Amino acid sequence: MPRHLSKLQTAREFEHQEASKIPPHARPGFHLTPLVGWMNDPNGFCYYNGCYHLFYQYHPYNTVWGPMHWGHAASADLLHWDYLPCALAPDTAADAAGCFSGSAVPLPDGQLLLLYTGVQPAGIGHKELQAQCVAVGDGRDFAKDAANPVITAAMLPAGYSAVDFRDPKIWQEGGQYYCVAACRHETEQGSILLFESPDGHTWHYLTVLDASHDALGKMWECPDFFALDGAQVLLVSPQEMRATADGEFHAGEGTVAILGRYDPATHAFARQSVQAIDYGLDFYAPQTTLAPDGRRIMVAWMQSWATAPSAPCAGGRPWFGRMTLPRELRVQNGRLYQTPVREIETLWHDKVELTGVTVEGCAALPGIGGRSVDLTVRVDAAASPACRRFTLRFAAGGALYNEIRCDLDRGELAFDRSHGGSRRDCAHTRHIQAAPKDGVLTLRLILDKDCAELFVNDGERALSAVLDTPPEAQGITFAAEGGAVRLDAVQHTLG
Repeated sequence: MPRHLSKLQTAREFEHQEASKIPPHARPGFHLTPLVGWMNDPNGFCYYNGCYHLFYQYHPYNTVWGPMHWGHAASADLLHWDYLPCALAPDTAADAAGCFSGSAVPLPDGQLLLLYTGVQPAGIGHKELQAQCVAVGDGRDFAKDAANPVITAAMLPAGYSAVDFRDPKIWQEGGQYYCVAACRHETEQGSILLFESPDGHTWHYLTVLDASHDALGKMWECPDFFALDGAQVLLVSPQEMRATADGEFHAGEGTVAILGRYDPATHAFARQSVQAIDYGLDFYAPQTTLAPDGRRIMVAWMQSWATAPSAPCAGGRPWFGRMTLPRELRVQNGRLYQTPVREIETLWHDKVELTGVTVEGCAALPGIGGRSVDLTVRVDAAASPACRRFTLRFAAGGALYNEIRCDLDRGELAFDRSHGGSRRDCAHTRHIQAAPKDGVLTLRLILDKDCAELFVNDGERALSAVLDTPPEAQGITFAAEGGAVRLDAVQHTLG
């Protein structure tokens, strides 16, 4: 007699069988990819029972977006991830059309609570509906609350959508639980709503923290809300953004950090500044957690919807999507800064350090190259007054290359992968502000096979991109235009 498997059991058996066919070298070295199939938003990022847990939006059966499950991995160091079985599958009336994005918080009894968006299928006279659901478990197996959904559209004030209502981020504070969730208002567009609960199961609506006002995208997704270095930070991922004249935001799906002040007594949040989180080509839906040592750590989906496949990758790899390298956050000079987690230093070996190098024209430097490296270049603009432009080419081989062009006199930087081998009709170049600080422009480039992450001026700006350049393209070169450039370079091979 054939066994009757639940949707969750079926997903777990499938992923276990198919993952065994994927050799470790077919994945990046330290960027998390799905066990099999499709990955998008990070979910439930938390520290629990002695390690970091990272769940993710997951369609195990295909390399394109499909009915959402929750994939699951755990790590002691944020670099080496062990896959755990699929955590959630769409198998109840409250989430039959998908277990969408959400978050996690440890409970006083030692269990882990997941708060996620359950999508209910469209019915007669209405579209798919979204509401927030709870599941509780031991960090591996989770039981869904019989009362799901626990936060419904009935709790929303007038004018808010039951169709676009998702992505709860939960935390505990002062003996209570709070969560922010994304919703669309009929006139204010993307909005972030605040809810409160005594136990994580019974919730009530408090207030609207902030809204797009039809200026920063149409719908805000994947909110996060936390205190950091004397400021309150609200992270959102807007859809349908318009590009801004100053280049801070590009058109399409973006990410925004709103820094401000928050009164926990009245739950009033007041903006003070607005900036992009990541200026790159592949970055969306960031989520943060607190490390045991107090660091605020962020991870994001290192992909874009513009480059996501719309059909299965025939003959290609059996997974799609990856997460960024986790990053430490800080607020400095009124900005959100981010740098790679310090744990990456445990991967360093074969250090190459070059000091006071003068580059005229184009040159390769001894010992500098590779596709799994942590490279920091300090361009001494003050000592290079004739140099108008400095260019760093990487992942270069034959006719293919990617490059970072720095116009030192204008304080601008272009990240360009248009010569990297892609044949897709999508954005391949980003331009950002990157002025020297005290006469020096600092570029830190981390490469992990087809992943590239750039941190400018010690994290003042960050830029993420996936590369199409084949792995055998290992070259890194330096070039100066207008006059010689003086620089220092330090490279660590990673592995």
